[in-house]
Parts: sequence; structure tokens; C-alpha cells
Amino acid sequence: MRYQWIKKYYDAGMPGYDNDGIKVFVAAGWITADQYKQITKVEYVTDGLR
Repeated sequence: MRYQWIKKYYDAGMPGYDNDGIKVFVAAGWITADQYKQITKVEYVTDGLR
């Protein structure tokens, strides 16, 4: 369910729902790295700070 809402907002270009913003949802466990890639079309890579 969260995936669908996150994707919807990302596709709509909502503020905060850019590639970096979507990484927060992966870190929080709301979506998987695979779902991140499905939404953004970019491989999920951590910034190394966590």
C-alpha cells in the first residue's frame, strides 16, 4: 500500500518525492530497494552515512 502512494506522489512530482526523498522510505523499511528501482528507474545505493 505504501509503495502505491509513494509511486503516485513521485510520478506527480510532489515536493520531497525525488530520488533522494524516496531513499528515506527505503531506510525506514516502508519500501524495498527493488521497489525504489521500480519507482525511480535508478539502482538504490546508500550514501554510506548509515
